[in-house]
Amino acid sequence: MPDTHSSTPSLITSTIDFDSPGFHAGHLRLPYSHDRSGYGFIPVPVFMVHAGPGPTVLLTGGNHGDEYEGPIALMKLARRLPWLSVRGRLIVIPALNYPAVMNATRTSPIDGGNLNRSFPGQRNGTLTEMIAHHLETVLFPITDVAFDLHAGGASTNYLPTLLAAWPDDERKHADYTRLVDTIGAPRTLIMDLLGENRTFAAAAQRHGVMFFCGEFGGHAVCNLDGLEVAERSIERLLTGLDLIDGPAPRAGTVTYAVEGHRHYVFAPEAGIFEPAFRLGDQVKAGQPAGWIHHPSHPQRPATPVHFEGDGMAICIRALAHCEAGDCLGHLASVVSH
Repeated sequence: MPDTHSSTPSLITSTIDFDSPGFHAGHLRLPYSHDRSGYGFIPVPVFMVHAGPGPTVLLTGGNHGDEYEGPIALMKLARRLPWLSVRGRLIVIPALNYPAVMNATRTSPIDGGNLNRSFPGQRNGTLTEMIAHHLETVLFPITDVAFDLHAGGASTNYLPTLLAAWPDDERKHADYTRLVDTIGAPRTLIMDLLGENRTFAAAAQRHGVMFFCGEFGGHAVCNLDGLEVAERSIERLLTGLDLIDGPAPRAGTVTYAVEGHRHYVFAPEAGIFEPAFRLGDQVKAGQPAGWIHHPSHPQRPATPVHFEGDGMAICIRALAHCEAGDCLGHLASVVSH
């Protein structure tokens, strides 16, 4: 893996001194030398309130640029920060992969990079790899708790759901469970990314950061129910950490888990996908998940696709057109934790 040690300084600089007390609004300067600007940079907005002793919380949105509930929730929070009474340090980055957010695409329009598959990144890599490297070497080492807000983007749609990653450290397990209960999302999901370890979550956990995520909608729109869940989850997390004052009722949550390949549905070939399920449906193994139709051979029978496991449909493909290997949706099952 590329060298990501803190002894290799990030090429990204900040107009904010993260040790300075008070409210600060500034930018991360992402170096970008190109045909029209040999010595330029991309300004990524960042906000901080530092109010002395207490945990450091990092809130990020726009890891993928076509997911909007997180950036909207964090922009609304950023406008409140100058007047928010905070204990500890709160860092807010509404559009982490700024080029992707401004292009309304999952990946960066500059280097094609998927930030959430770019960790640990590289100091001298692509712009996307440089953002990942900056998180690894600058932000994660000073962070106690991170909340990275996502949605399904243009290709998928989710029931608004908190994603949880219980720490391996048993001493932190009870604290994490308390925060999950305090957040009280309608659903809490233990995700299985089938061995993927290049994510924000994997990087945060390598640094001992207590990590939360969320899938708050999708379809490349702002899901109003998801936005409400996202904003409430942020508020209750900060209250539960005693970073801010305010009620944090235990609204209760149901915990689900994605259980490996059997909970995923993938397209066996290209075509147009007709789903046989809706979000929230309870399904059984062997039940039809849908059919793939073939525009170039309209008389050919549609190819059936079946579920391989039991569970609730928590994610569905938003794009009807599919290629072989595309995820058509996935399930989750209720678990006790």
